[in-house]
Amino acid sequence: MDGLIAKTVASLIIFMLVMGGLIFGAAGSLHYWQAWVFLITYFVASVGVLIDLLRRDRALLERRMRGGPFAEKEPVQRLIMTIVSLAFLGLLLLPALDHRFGWSQMAVPAVLCGDVLVVLGFLGIWRVFRENSFAAATVEVARDQVVISTGPYAIVRHPMYAAALVLLAGIPIALGSWWALSLIAAILPVLIWRLLHEENVLAAHLSGYTEYQARVRWRLLPCVW
Repeated sequence: MDGLIAKTVASLIIFMLVMGGLIFGAAGSLHYWQAWVFLITYFVASVGVLIDLLRRDRALLERRMRGGPFAEKEPVQRLIMTIVSLAFLGLLLLPALDHRFGWSQMAVPAVLCGDVLVVLGFLGIWRVFRENSFAAATVEVARDQVVISTGPYAIVRHPMYAAALVLLAGIPIALGSWWALSLIAAILPVLIWRLLHEENVLAAHLSGYTEYQARVRWRLLPCVW
């Protein structure tokens, strides 16, 4: 097993164990079928994306593994990613507390629709990775980076964020919590803040990006914004 594969496997296992520990710890019980289905769905989807990156684009995988608040160069992006990280924790903990204390009553079909949203979000992210080898986890411009205007980038400027929002919206539903879904309303303006700042960086440092902005009007959702 080479170094990148070992690092990828270890990172995924640790992430899943931490995520599972947070959910079941907050729920106070392992008798939480929604969480088991969600974790299996998330794990299988993650494995699929990671295997594709290991086979096709290892440089992108290495870029994606250098993420998080401390990996950002700009102070504003460190702040944004700190907020997003805390909100992600909320998307895991609040549904678990909801399950523990019985705040929400969500039908099984609705819960499974949440898992479908998680899968669709991963599919969207995978499609972005197939199109854009420069889709780093941090806001930066690589030395050899070029503007990508094909595939999902021909429809919206930030398909990665659009797919991430679908995935994030699916998490509280998959975990059976209507209350936690309200966190998406708090995450959305922070992601918009991030993408607007990212556009400024790309326009200033990436040749051809302003022309791309002129060609592709919509940032996140076609015909809306």
